Amino acid sequence: MGLVWGASFLFMKVALDGVSFGQVAWSRTLLGALALGAIVLVMRPRVTAADGTPGPVLPRERIVWLHFLVVSLTTCVIPYLCFAWAEQYVSSSLASIYNATTPIMTALMATLVFRVERLGLGRWAGVGVGILGVVVVIGPWQYSALTGSLAGQLACLVATLCYGFTFGYQRRFLSQRPIAPATFAFLSIGVSAVVMLALTPWLALEPVELDLPVVASLLALGVLGTGLAYIWNINVLRKWGPTATSTVTYVTPLVGVALGFILLGERFSWHEPIGALLVLLGILLAQGRLRMPRRRARA
Repeated sequence: MGLVWGASFLFMKVALDGVSFGQVAWSRTLLGALALGAIVLVMRPRVTAADGTPGPVLPRERIVWLHFLVVSLTTCVIPYLCFAWAEQYVSSSLASIYNATTPIMTALMATLVFRVERLGLGRWAGVGVGILGVVVVIGPWQYSALTGSLAGQLACLVATLCYGFTFGYQRRFLSQRPIAPATFAFLSIGVSAVVMLALTPWLALEPVELDLPVVASLLALGVLGTGLAYIWNINVLRKWGPTATSTVTYVTPLVGVALGFILLGERFSWHEPIGALLVLLGILLAQGRLRMPRRRARA
């Protein structure tokens, strides 16, 4: 997952050489939905009920489909458009660093909005350190007005805020429902594809310049990054739990930065890696993987 999602920022950057940002988001969503739909069609996964009878392949309750409509907007439609638009103005490496703020956003949403978690003092300190890291990465001292670079960085943060909302929303309304992992992934991406199809006149009907790198990037972005990786994610989440699964957050920016540096020749300003380290430190604290030292009580 870390390799595929880390490389996704490279794929977006390369694809933007031949298609618009809207077409990048539109293509990856539809390709991901087709890949996942084919898997569900062949496997027909079902969750067995307590009495031993297999459940339906797709959920039948209307409320579940409404929940997946909300998830589709905050899992794919908005963040995919935000990241693709942002990479017109920021490097793929920087976008991958901002993607690492997802656990910080998740902690804020799960605690303050959905109230499905409670954070102790040490974890709140981690959220604070993570936010400080974001400020350092942005480098507000560089901007006297809204520029393309600043707007692109803010768009990345809107995308990760959506991801944080999604994790909290899924945990509150969907995680306890008997839905197979492949079906869950298909519904998240498939409903998003329906929304993208409805937006086709505004997103996809523009001239394109397709060559092998652009087509290969779109296919990898859709089939792997928006298709198979979502099934992997849900399988790992159910086997290992959210804390262990979230370790992919440490791999993704490393892959994204390495690929941007090696293949695209991207470079950093001094404050960006420092901010990235602060974000990762904040994640470690917020997830309870690194604890603040406690004062010993006096005898």
